Amino acid sequence: MKLLLPILLLVSVTSFSQSADFIQLKKNNKLITTFYSGMNISLTAQSGATITAFINGIQNDTLYLQEFIIRYLPTNFGTYIIDTVGSYRYKYHYNQVAVIGKKEKTNFNMKGSGAALFSGGVLITLASGVVYVADREKFSLPLLLTSVGLGTLGYLIAKGKKGGSGLVIGKKYKLVYMNMSNKKG
Repeated sequence: MKLLLPILLLVSVTSFSQSADFIQLKKNNKLITTFYSGMNISLTAQSGATITAFINGIQNDTLYLQEFIIRYLPTNFGTYIIDTVGSYRYKYHYNQVAVIGKKEKTNFNMKGSGAALFSGGVLITLASGVVYVADREKFSLPLLLTSVGLGTLGYLIAKGKKGGSGLVIGKKYKLVYMNMSNKKG
């Protein structure tokens, strides 16, 4: 018996496993991230549906997703517990994905700052107009021009890129399905 244990430890046993398919997100043919079964994904389909779900599986070019419905329920102690009310299952071909993920929110809101700058520029421009009409000696042309310039800059910042969108699949970003099955054909 003492001799059998070392022999069993030294004997190599061949084992087989099933490789799972996965999907890669690439930007200009450079790998950004990889999505496997068991991961969470946030996507918008070409139909317009936005889903944040768990990837149950990836097979034959299809994403099998499960979205959980979660509610916060109050307790008698004045706190909340998280309860899973139910779930929905979805199937999407990887070519039906239009947008992956969402832009991470930062603490600085560029659109809000542009709107505030625009509002301030408009307010100072109107005040300069009132001063010009009421008392031309106190009127300041540099202040008027600066307020018009800042209002214009604020308008351009506020009308800039829309926020909150993810990575749009198209020319720059693309999804690549990687088939890892042993079947040839």
